[in-house]
Amino acid sequence: MPDSSFREIRDLALFSQMADENFSALMRGAYVQNFPAQIELITEGDPSDFLHVVLSGSVDLFSAWNGRETSLATVRPISTFILAATIKDAPYLMSARTLEKSRIALIPSQDVRAVFDIDGNFARAIVTELAQCYRSVIKAQKDLKLRTSLERLANYLLRQQRRAGGAASFDLDFEKRRLASVLGMTAENLSRAFKGLQPYGLEVDGTRITITNQAEFERFAKPNPLIDDGST
Repeated sequence: MPDSSFREIRDLALFSQMADENFSALMRGAYVQNFPAQIELITEGDPSDFLHVVLSGSVDLFSAWNGRETSLATVRPISTFILAATIKDAPYLMSARTLEKSRIALIPSQDVRAVFDIDGNFARAIVTELAQCYRSVIKAQKDLKLRTSLERLANYLLRQQRRAGGAASFDLDFEKRRLASVLGMTAENLSRAFKGLQPYGLEVDGTRITITNQAEFERFAKPNPLIDDGST
C-alpha cells in the first residue's frame, strides 16, 4: 500500500489510537485499488471478506429485492463500509458500487477481527463507530416514518445546504432519480414534492437549488437535531 494511503487511513478515528505494531499488522494484507464509475464492489449476501475504506470518489450502498432497488447511503472520503459485517463475520446486508472514479483500500476482515481481539483502543473505536451507525439508522427511520414526502425533501435540502457551506444556492450532490430512491419516493413523487415546496421559497433549475426564503422554508421543514444532525 502506498505510504500516502497508509497515512490517510491512520488518521481515521477508527485507527488513530491503536498501537503502531497492530496498525502495521492490519495494513500488511491491505491494498489500494482504483475503480471506474458504476463498478459493483460488493454484493449483498456475499461473505464479508474485506473492510473497505473510501479514499477518493464516492460509493452508493444499495439493496435490491423482488425487482425493486433502493439506495440506502452514500459513502464519501475518508470513511469505511461495511464495518458491522466485518466484525460479525456475517454476509453483507447491502451491495456497494462506485458512483464515480474511486480509490478504495481493502483490508482483510479476518485481520480486522484479529486486531480487534488484542487492541483495546481499536475495539473501543469500533464500538463507537458502530454506535454512530446505529444512531444514523434510527434517525433515517424517524425521517422516513414521521415525515411526509415534502418534509423529507425539505429537510434533505437543508442538510445539503449546510454541507455546501450554507449559501442560498447550491447543487444537488447526485441526480434526482437517485435522490428519489434515497428519500423513499418514486421519481414522479419527487418531482411533485419539488413543486410542492415552491410556495415555501424553493426554486429548482436542473440540479441547482435556491432557497429564496430561508425562514419560511425552515418553518415548513421544522428541522430537528434528533433526526437531522448526523454528527451526534
